[in-house]
Amino acid sequence: MTLQLGDTVPNFTQDSSEGEINFYDWAGDSWVVFFSHPADYTPVCTTELGEVAKLKGDFEKRNAKVIALSVDGAESHKGWIGDINETQSTNVNYPIIADEDNKVSDLYGMIHPNADAKVTVRTVFVIDPNKKLRLTITYPPSTGRNFQEILRVIDSLQLTDNYSVATPVNWKEGEDVVVSPKISTEDAKGRFPKGVTEIKPYLRMTPQPDK
Repeated sequence: MTLQLGDTVPNFTQDSSEGEINFYDWAGDSWVVFFSHPADYTPVCTTELGEVAKLKGDFEKRNAKVIALSVDGAESHKGWIGDINETQSTNVNYPIIADEDNKVSDLYGMIHPNADAKVTVRTVFVIDPNKKLRLTITYPPSTGRNFQEILRVIDSLQLTDNYSVATPVNWKEGEDVVVSPKISTEDAKGRFPKGVTEIKPYLRMTPQPDK
């Protein structure tokens, strides 16, 4: 299955390091960061899972839950979590899906046969409270993920869902944003009382409206 942006992501019920999970019930009305790993006891993923545990509070501030997946079983996950906690000086505080039968991997298109037909690629899915896919990034096995970038994307998505703006290159929370080209400069001046700077007719900037 190939999931595309805007698609409703499929539901599933699967075992995890924290017991059986029905994905939709578990997600509730939160944003979700769902990220996959090739296997347990892999070095790059060990560092990633530890970092996400440390950042869980930052995701929660954004009404976002985190959940991982590996094709190994729940008991293997629990042993791996012990290693992660020890080596990364943290406490893994979120579930890891146990996808031994590849059911979820197949649903979400996490197995790329030309890379490896037996294990999942390292993909991140950002899913909104309506269960719509809003972001997907797939990394090669040798490159650790940047979860500060995932937090940045969630900030951008939540801001641009509520205002007629987009976020420019390298944007960070609190910086100026781009006025949507769908509205005129005159209309924008009414909508954004902090000011609108017209660089080109199609490129107008305004201070972040919710700050």
